[in-house]
Amino acid sequence: MRKLYKQTSLALAAGIGLGFAAITASFNLAAQAPATAKTQKISDSSQLFAQTARTINKDDILAAHNKYRQEVGVPALKWSDTVATAAQKWANQLASTGQFQHSGSASYGENLWMGTTGAFSFTQMVDSWGSEKKFFVAGTFPDVSSSGKWQDVGHYTQVIWRNTTEVGCGLATAGGNDYLVCQYNPKGNYIGQKVY
Repeated sequence: MRKLYKQTSLALAAGIGLGFAAITASFNLAAQAPATAKTQKISDSSQLFAQTARTINKDDILAAHNKYRQEVGVPALKWSDTVATAAQKWANQLASTGQFQHSGSASYGENLWMGTTGAFSFTQMVDSWGSEKKFFVAGTFPDVSSSGKWQDVGHYTQVIWRNTTEVGCGLATAGGNDYLVCQYNPKGNYIGQKVY
């Protein structure tokens, strides 16, 4: 028997670019959990990997990405159904296995997010990546972080990468968690290139 509680919300994020791969994590705790959070008890393991039908809100995801892009003066991203199909496939894989790792896609850049089912809006999910801008220093990748670690800004730099023109995202739910995968075309985070 496994008990899952929605009284504390956990969000994880990971980002990758073609230059080199890394997984970074950001944690957001219960401050963003809804006041009406309920305790969920799961006693049947088949329920742990049941997909739910929460629909991607393209407009919210694009608006959240493009807010950060507008702040630095780069063109807005457009939604790609082709990229979204690939992202959905990986989101389904993450939810079915309960793992949190990059797809290793040779085609697209990728940001991952995981958090308590239904506790976060799509804007909050993207904002978890955007919050890394507090460490961002404009420059040539990977020398783009005031902390000296590009991993502290890797999600944000993918969001604002000038040469990226398209985004597509997929969402899957299992085991009390939402898994959001956003993939980017063309990839960002290239070593030796300016972010914008």
